[in-house]
Amino acid sequence: MTLSAYLPIALAFILAVGFAVVSLTLSGLLAPKRPTPEKLAPYECGIVPLQEPVQRFPVKFYLVAMLFVIFDVEIVFLFAWAVRWETFGWAGILMMGVFVLLVAETLFYVWKRGALDWNVARRERYRRVVAPDETVLPSGQEEAA
Repeated sequence: MTLSAYLPIALAFILAVGFAVVSLTLSGLLAPKRPTPEKLAPYECGIVPLQEPVQRFPVKFYLVAMLFVIFDVEIVFLFAWAVRWETFGWAGILMMGVFVLLVAETLFYVWKRGALDWNVARRERYRRVVAPDETVLPSGQEEAA
């Protein structure tokens, strides 16, 4: 395959980038510039913020989001392997078995570390520090008298 075969792709790329640059430049030059306090104010769900938030987003949220992305990407690898599993033979099955075991081990590890547990009161390490005498039962159960 010669380099001239890639000319249409290069031309389409240059046209796309050129169109984006020209569009952004023209809109910046031609758009009216009339800032008002309402336009410059932060907008959040139609509510004007009266004060800064009391606390930041919990780190727990980001941890679960990262775990979701990691496991989602691993499932994509598993799907790609499943499409072509016949061409890999027993070596491919063995390698994917090791991969699945490592994914399962990772899930077990983050589960045991409490990364997926959002109920802080039921975590053993918090019960020792915060409320050592308090027994926390699953919802719907009451302590026998």
